[in-house]
Amino acid sequence: MQALTKRFNYLFRSTRGLTLVAIAMVALVTAIWGTLSGPMVEWGIRDITVKTLGMELTQADREGRIIMLYHTIAMAILAIEVYFITEIIPMKRHEQVMINSIMTVGYLTAMIFGLLFAYFGHNFAFHGLFLVGQSLVFFAGILLAAALWPWKKEYRLPKGSPYARSKKGIDIERAAFFTMAVATLLSAMWGAVTGSFWANGHETFLAEDLIRHPGHTALQKAIIGHLHIMVSLTAVAITLIVGRWLDFKGTLHKWAMPTMIFGIITLTAGALSVVWLEWAHTIIYVGAVFVMLPALFYVIFSWDKLIREGTADIEKPTFGQKIAALLRDPLKFGSGWQMVFMNFTVSGVGIFMAIRLEQIFRVWPAREERITLTGHWHILAALIATIIIMYYADLSGLKGKKRQWFGWILIIASDIAFASATVFSMKRLFTDAINQQPVVNTTMLLIDFGLGAILVMFAMFMGWRLYDLFRAKGQWQKEFSAEIKINAQAELEEQKHKMAQLEAALKEASK
Repeated sequence: MQALTKRFNYLFRSTRGLTLVAIAMVALVTAIWGTLSGPMVEWGIRDITVKTLGMELTQADREGRIIMLYHTIAMAILAIEVYFITEIIPMKRHEQVMINSIMTVGYLTAMIFGLLFAYFGHNFAFHGLFLVGQSLVFFAGILLAAALWPWKKEYRLPKGSPYARSKKGIDIERAAFFTMAVATLLSAMWGAVTGSFWANGHETFLAEDLIRHPGHTALQKAIIGHLHIMVSLTAVAITLIVGRWLDFKGTLHKWAMPTMIFGIITLTAGALSVVWLEWAHTIIYVGAVFVMLPALFYVIFSWDKLIREGTADIEKPTFGQKIAALLRDPLKFGSGWQMVFMNFTVSGVGIFMAIRLEQIFRVWPAREERITLTGHWHILAALIATIIIMYYADLSGLKGKKRQWFGWILIIASDIAFASATVFSMKRLFTDAINQQPVVNTTMLLIDFGLGAILVMFAMFMGWRLYDLFRAKGQWQKEFSAEIKINAQAELEEQKHKMAQLEAALKEASK
């Protein structure tokens, strides 16, 4: 019984344990619901899943089911990023506990009851609980924003700090985290307000289904802006998180953080103003540039750091030695590489589509444009997921050959899959419908191979974490013990600070 209690405390009372639970929930949902589409339909696996679990898949409800599925996964991803943030950003211990606990109850409630409502009969009590879960997630976001408030005196940086700071010592990186959290809350409100009009002027739809409609309602535009900015802010969050991971600092950091804050504000304003501004996309382009620049600065800094650390014992390293040093740690290298690769499969494609929309893409059949748009944001979301996995694998203590195999399979397999998906979506640029089959066959095979390799490898990783939970002195025990020690030290420092304040107040009163 004591052993079970220890493991329960690790899973639900430690940051690393909560992250493991959230990742496991996403993996479980992805594994089960992934059998409902793609080649799984042709192989008959979907029918087995539906019959075994007793799902109700009415065709008229398809869009609503997909929206519910995306929201449940998205909230779990947000929870993972919140756990990362509360661990790496200094805050009071009671703030961390409250944020993590409310976020956990919120996303689990939303995920469980949202999927029950969407796929197992429309019991509206479940839908109500789904909304309760979303509300708790939103409330946790408010608490996070309050905890990240950058103007607190105890979090100011001293003069000469290598990190971005204002003249008064305000931590600009902390301000960037705060801006991202507030922008995410505002963007969530945008979607919630629109959702409140369901069946009262607003109907369920998928954004890619409206691409050829001559006009969109204000509520439809709001949803389109909402989904785009939420994915973008998720990318911003993981960029800031891995910056902490690689100890991003120096001149590039001092340029990057103010630029990131301006980019977040501009990008959010542009995405949400599509409701009433015809030229909102111009604002989005400006915001996107100022968000992408800090990512570039991070890549330059992190790769230079990896090279310098890997060649520290070599007086005059050759080009080959520098490349070897850069590639020696696939997880840390990969966090930057995936951001670079994103420009070829997401950013570059999106900019090209925007510039040549009327001349090229609107001439294509609607189905081809729809494929490109759908693939565009799926690739972005998946690339974000790979960076999250890299960071968590490092937190899990993956070392040696296992780290090498895990990192390189993740990078190579994902890039093969996403590059192939990009070629598939843009195939009409270089082949017509009559001659496209070889391209379709090859790219689909590579996509399945890449995604399959990732899923098998990640299943092995999660299997190791599950096996590790049954060990008396496993990795989970090391993580839990380290976190208990850190939390105890933090609470002791808080008590000392309170005692110092109390003594100062008593001395002032005695005068």
